[in-house]
Amino acid sequence: MSTKDASPGSGAERPDDMAARMSATPPKPRLIHSNPEPVAPAGKAPAASDGPASPPRRRRRDSAVVGYVSGVFTFLTLVAFCIGGALFYGKLTFDGEGPLQQDTTVMIARNQGVGDIAENLAKAGVIDHPKLFEMGVRFYGANDKLRYGEYAFPAHVSMREAMEIIASGKSIEYTVTIPEGLTSLQIVDRLRDQPLLTGEVKEIPPEGSLLPETYKFTRGASRQQIIARMQQHQKELLEEIWAGRRPIPAVKTPADLVTLASLVEKETGVASERPQVAAVFANRLARGMRLQSDPTIVYGLVGGRGTLGRSLNRTDIASRTPYNTYVVSGLPAGPIANPGRDALEAAARPADTKDLYFVADGSGGHAFAPTLVEHNRNVAKWRQIERTRGAPADRLAPDEAAQETPGDDDAAAAPATSSAAPKPSRRKSAQ
Repeated sequence: MSTKDASPGSGAERPDDMAARMSATPPKPRLIHSNPEPVAPAGKAPAASDGPASPPRRRRRDSAVVGYVSGVFTFLTLVAFCIGGALFYGKLTFDGEGPLQQDTTVMIARNQGVGDIAENLAKAGVIDHPKLFEMGVRFYGANDKLRYGEYAFPAHVSMREAMEIIASGKSIEYTVTIPEGLTSLQIVDRLRDQPLLTGEVKEIPPEGSLLPETYKFTRGASRQQIIARMQQHQKELLEEIWAGRRPIPAVKTPADLVTLASLVEKETGVASERPQVAAVFANRLARGMRLQSDPTIVYGLVGGRGTLGRSLNRTDIASRTPYNTYVVSGLPAGPIANPGRDALEAAARPADTKDLYFVADGSGGHAFAPTLVEHNRNVAKWRQIERTRGAPADRLAPDEAAQETPGDDDAAAAPATSSAAPKPSRRKSAQ
């Protein structure tokens, strides 16, 4: 095959020309994409896809959610701010100085609720925001701790302090003093005269079953409650004293001890004399002598009324009652009064003496004697004192009538006591 050189117009390109062209224009590198995106035609927007960039519609939805959450948060913040402000103001008011201008007392009745208590305090001028007081009490959990009673509130007391005062239960206390030596009827009458107590006494308690003392109570307490306390105190004290007694003839039971103590109580109001008076009665009981105590005559005649209202006469002394120790042997039928602690202790442990008689000495006390001779001398002195004081000439003393009392033994001519001797008052002032 013959080889021809290519002519200039032919389409064939010589190797030399091709090499020269390639060396003059380097080839463009070709980009290879794993997922080539189609090219949008001219004048058209690129089609939407799920690529990394958020599309406009998604952005609008997210923006609405953010706005809603932000609004809710702002609202809750405002609510919390308002609640916090209200609580702060309420606490300041609850703890702040109250409107009360001067000290006062308020009675909180039994079974009153917090609302009723708040209204009572508002009416008394203690507080001026009853609803706030009620909410404050409930907030502090004190609504079940408020106690009934009469309470004292100082001027300008805060609502918190008022709440604490009522919750403390330390209501105002009053006292009633029962003197030693009163009968049960006299004690009940004294309680009936106390206007701060309420209710009626169902029945007169047995004589000697009440312990005379000063008792505390709150306004509105019942009289029957005071009676019950007096009986309980007497029972407890009697058990204690009975356990430490010294044996005495004819005193065989606690009831006998109360009876003897009631005689001691009525015979003298001088505390230091009670053991001596008890010794006289104990010595006479041991000898089988009649006690011949003037107060037993009176009780046999008038019972619980306690006072005769006049001097004793011959008929009184001879009266046949189960209490008159001028005509009955041993102890009377029962107590003639309600003895106090000192008289009970004296009756349980009398003084160690041999005295059998006593009579008033003019000083408020008594002169004691172991023999009839000494006793008569003491009686003569007392008669002289009476004459000096202008006592009625026809006044009859039991020792002057005892000799004429039918059935009396030798002891009747010399009674242990004399009705001419006034007994000092045992009344105590209320504490």
